[in-house]
Amino acid sequence: MFSAEVRRMLVQVIGSWQVLAVTGVLIVYFSLVNYVAKIYHGRPNRFIMPRFGFRKRAPDEMAGVQDLSEAEDLGLEDAEIK
Repeated sequence: MFSAEVRRMLVQVIGSWQVLAVTGVLIVYFSLVNYVAKIYHGRPNRFIMPRFGFRKRAPDEMAGVQDLSEAEDLGLEDAEIK
């Protein structure tokens, strides 16, 4: 399939110090990423929704709020279209 010259060149390329160094760095990098993923895998998501200034109203404040069905007429029907 490969000639003898291609095989020798392939062995030289794979055995060069640059290829071995890059392979070692990639192995260390993937090991570090895997370690960090294992650390954070079991933790719950701590995302907190921003409140945007909304607050719950006390029951006495809710007494003054009316439903839209009980609200006054908005007067939209009386407006004339020109």
